[in-house]
Amino acid sequence: MSNAVQTNWAAQVHGAAKIYGSGENEVRALDHVTVGFEKGAFTAIMGPSGSGKSTLMQCAAGLDRLTAGTAFIGDVDITKLGEKALTLLRRDKVGFIFQQFNLLPTLTAQENITFPLDLAGRKPDADWMAHVVGTVGLADRLNHKPSELSGGQQQRVAVARALVEQPEIIFADEPTGNLDSTSSAEILSFMENAVREFGQTVVMVTHDPVAASHASRVLFLADGRIVDELMAPTRDSILDRMRNLGD
Repeated sequence: MSNAVQTNWAAQVHGAAKIYGSGENEVRALDHVTVGFEKGAFTAIMGPSGSGKSTLMQCAAGLDRLTAGTAFIGDVDITKLGEKALTLLRRDKVGFIFQQFNLLPTLTAQENITFPLDLAGRKPDADWMAHVVGTVGLADRLNHKPSELSGGQQQRVAVARALVEQPEIIFADEPTGNLDSTSSAEILSFMENAVREFGQTVVMVTHDPVAASHASRVLFLADGRIVDELMAPTRDSILDRMRNLGD
């Protein structure tokens, strides 16, 4: 990827470096990474523990600041934004799905889904809300609180919450890490459909080759650098690449 800002990328980083500590304690989590995430595509990021995959996602999403380099969401250089402007941009353009679900226990499923929009003073599009809720299979669970839902249902609420905002890009950090294989497959298939049918852009960090095989592209990190890339991945082709990385 060249150093020019690419308009077909939903997010991108250029010469991205992230350093923790100094001197003998210095850890270079990202080592001058340049990469973009294409609009309307599903990208997975993989690598051994400590490879920098979560750091890359967090810096690309504006959840963490780069030590050096630039990061863009759309055509906005987020490295130049103050905290308030960055918070507003994340709220308006970025969706997040985390391993821990991050649902508010006192709110119903419906209230959790619309919570970010409520914070922003925006009303959800009723037709889109109904479509998302129906697609994730939550229509009969909207009045239930998280404690009354299974883990898979809670993660479906989290996915619906990210989608109902209609963000430009969704970042998912180990979104199926706490789920059984059946629930994981359902969530991943829905995310795949969101890309194919809704034109959504998804970037997912995962250690699971089965999860990554739902993506159209897999990036492999090692020691803070992108060392390989795989298009149209399968579980077996991912496992072969991971073995070469020593994971």
